[in-house]
Amino acid sequence: MVKKERDSKFIIYQVLYIFVITVLALKGADLNLREVVTKDQTVDKSVRDSLVVLIDSLYAQGSKFEIKVDPNVVVENKELKEKIAQMNKKLQEIKIPEKKETTENKPEQTKLQSPISISQVFYQNTWNIAKNGGNVPVEIYDPAKMQNPITVISPGQEKKFDLAGEESIVIKYGSQQETINTTPRPIPEIKIEKVTTKMNGNDIYAQDLQRTTVFTVTIIDNRPDQLKISYTGPISVSGPLKDSKGNLVYNVSLKIASTRERFNDWVDKYGDLTDASGRYKANFFFTVVDQKANHRAQVGDSFYFTDFSK
Repeated sequence: MVKKERDSKFIIYQVLYIFVITVLALKGADLNLREVVTKDQTVDKSVRDSLVVLIDSLYAQGSKFEIKVDPNVVVENKELKEKIAQMNKKLQEIKIPEKKETTENKPEQTKLQSPISISQVFYQNTWNIAKNGGNVPVEIYDPAKMQNPITVISPGQEKKFDLAGEESIVIKYGSQQETINTTPRPIPEIKIEKVTTKMNGNDIYAQDLQRTTVFTVTIIDNRPDQLKISYTGPISVSGPLKDSKGNLVYNVSLKIASTRERFNDWVDKYGDLTDASGRYKANFFFTVVDQKANHRAQVGDSFYFTDFSK
């Protein structure tokens, strides 16, 4: 019984071996196809290896058998090779279009809106206040000194910082930066206004001009804290007060003499200072110096009077 089972197995293995050799003869060993048959129709690798081992052992034991191939198979094999070669040639001629990278495929770099207001003005030779309205820190640089920032402003915060004579500054935020031109410090403006009618008549008394405000002097500047203000002349000054725009306002009165005797002394000393109509004239001046920008402005006016009192 055992011998019959061995003979049956031998016949099965021999038939499988002949089938494999026949397929190779028909298809040829020089194929350029990725897959001849589907995987479910192929012989498992372990089975194939077992067949090879079995056949080799049969040869070693002296068993002999022949494989006869139909002569027509050679012709069929040649025709099959030619068809496969033509198919391979056509496959090579088919060019797969390269995927071109377009701007749509490229991730667009998000451009941040400037976190500093476009209406912001940066002045030279003074302090400035900038507010960071963005979500990333803002660094402000002198273009000539890009190693260290002048200041860094956190998101949603504002900061006060000084500029010298930089004609421009560089603002960095995120991966972006922009250059902003600065504005030279304006020269302070001095405005003098007469605010009384006591100098309009023919008879003008010095005593009246000493008891009331005759002039107001307004210093117009957006950085009054860095100004040095001085005045000269026979005047009495009170102030400064700040107007609605933050300008400095001084009240000015005449200050020559508290008595007639001292008034006469003044006349003896300065009596030749008269206008075309013969009225006495006393001049005064206001001087403003910008201590950082080195600007200087000076404006003056005059009191007119005819006597000390009635």
